[in-house]
Amino acid sequence: MSKKKINIENMSAAEIREHRLNILYKVLPIISILLLIGLWLFASSLSSGFPSPGDVWERTVRLFTKPVKKMNLFGHIFASLQRIGLALLFDWTFGIAFGILIGWNRKAKAFFTPMFNAFRAVPPLAWIPLITLWFGIGEFPKVLIVIFGSLASIVVNVQAGMSNVEQIYLNVGTVFNTNSRQQLFKIAIPSALDAIFAGVRTSTSAAWMVVLAAEMLGADSGVGFLISRGMDSMDMPLVLTSMISIGIVGALLAIITQYAERLICPWTRRKKSF
Repeated sequence: MSKKKINIENMSAAEIREHRLNILYKVLPIISILLLIGLWLFASSLSSGFPSPGDVWERTVRLFTKPVKKMNLFGHIFASLQRIGLALLFDWTFGIAFGILIGWNRKAKAFFTPMFNAFRAVPPLAWIPLITLWFGIGEFPKVLIVIFGSLASIVVNVQAGMSNVEQIYLNVGTVFNTNSRQQLFKIAIPSALDAIFAGVRTSTSAAWMVVLAAEMLGADSGVGFLISRGMDSMDMPLVLTSMISIGIVGALLAIITQYAERLICPWTRRKKSF
């Protein structure tokens, strides 16, 4: 204890200020959560139709004792994650490859960019009538809607990263007699890793949002289905349980992608923004 006190006394004014800021940054998230719960309690006290935290907790427990469509809450979350997993598998393979192509090759950029810009301008939900007409209402149409809703974000980020590779890096490669293939795979793509992972994060968030909308329009499983089921039966605790689950899973997905980025691109650990 005395050593800790001595260390604090020996700290400079700048170090003390940084230490206090670090404590503040750790306390602020807790304060924000407590404030949100306080507002929730206040809103539920004003309206009898607005469920309280106790009502939502009770409904969450009942989801495990009396599952909806023979699936508890975790089962519905897993069903949604399966759909976005299949969609992201396509996004991260085709989307990264296509982004590299139009970001690196000027002819491909001139040819494909007008079509791609027209495609990404159409909202994903606008594709639902056509996709339903072509493929029905099974699992594949839902995955396809998620692909349409999350593909553009990763392509745009990868293209921007490839287009903004510092020319000095390429010039150094030219000095060492590298060919175009070596410049692409050993210089340009590693330099664009930050942008690629930014696309991975944004596409993951977009996929999670779109799959919920797709499930609300027609599904028998998933968190979006639980929301529509709660709306149809006026079960507001079920709606709020689903919304809270969406927020928690979305935050966990963001943390996982952030951790993967820091693991593969350790230099991003120096960045303060999350």
